[in-house]
Amino acid sequence: MPAHAELAWVLNTLTGFGEASRMTQFKDKSARQGAEAASVGLFTYPILMAADILLYDTAVVPVGDDQRQHVELTRDLATRFNSRFGDTFVVPKAQIGTETARIYDLQDPTSKMSKSAASDNGLIRLLDDPKRTAKKIRSAVTDTEREIRADRQAKPGVTNLLAILSAFTRTPVASLEEQFVGKGYGDLKGAVADAVVAELEPVRARTLELLDDPAELDRLLAVGADRAEAIAQATLARVYDRIGFVPRRRA
Repeated sequence: MPAHAELAWVLNTLTGFGEASRMTQFKDKSARQGAEAASVGLFTYPILMAADILLYDTAVVPVGDDQRQHVELTRDLATRFNSRFGDTFVVPKAQIGTETARIYDLQDPTSKMSKSAASDNGLIRLLDDPKRTAKKIRSAVTDTEREIRADRQAKPGVTNLLAILSAFTRTPVASLEEQFVGKGYGDLKGAVADAVVAELEPVRARTLELLDDPAELDRLLAVGADRAEAIAQATLARVYDRIGFVPRRRA
């Protein structure tokens, strides 16, 4: 929808160059590959993300810890706009889980789980066959000990499995540690595999069902787009009114 790009342009005018250049994605890519490899699109991408959030009067944004900075930028831009032009945006808050804020690669539990990882074996993919998902989890890297406890430095693999199980069963890690006293890593991996497969299978089944019915998928996307556009256009109209833009005449 054009409203996202339109609001992003307005927010660009309120964002300082230094502020945008401190965003982690741009900074990291520039450092690794040089300034020429980092595009203007990547430079302004966090501002587009801010527009995505602010267009829909979002109060709470559930994110991983690595996205905290982007929500903080969104809050700053919303506050800055409201201060300069009057109350317009809801100032959102980040909701970050403590134990499950970041999930790590099953084969390299010191690195964040990412679709750009060198090996697919460390990733839990939503559309993987359940047997493949279970096999990946049962093959997860742990350590040479037997004690099941959370310790990010000493036992990153076990800690990662506990975090995943905690997220999928809504059980605190401390309670899981008690449940697995005297049990082995095979027991933990089996429990994680069962929990993940049970949670993801309905998602996988529904996704495959929709992919087999393009007409229904298009219908649902159109319904969602219409609902989103109504909200986005109302927000954009408020923004344009606040900053003094002439309303667009529709044919």
